[in-house]
Amino acid sequence: SKQWYQRRVRALESGEKRESLLLYSGWWGVARHFHYLPEILLAFFWSVPAGLTHLMPFSYTIFLVILLVHRSFRDDAKCKAKYGVWWDTYCTHVPYRMIPGIF
Repeated sequence: SKQWYQRRVRALESGEKRESLLLYSGWWGVARHFHYLPEILLAFFWSVPAGLTHLMPFSYTIFLVILLVHRSFRDDAKCKAKYGVWWDTYCTHVPYRMIPGIF
């Protein structure tokens, strides 16, 4: 059977050991930050009733896209620093950041 997670054990400065799991099955295997996509879509569909003739109603959606795309890069950098080679392996299993097949 296919393994759907990576187990990582690390020692803290106090000597205590912590275990982390990097999951890549189910929703975790679709994209690394897939949960950002529904939030962006919600903001978009919340703006649609205002009409498509002006940009102003979509300013929150535009802001949110910029914020969450930038955040996905920051999160990946933090995870790379935390998990090291385990993160590289995780990224080979889950190659997309937010939108499967696109980004």
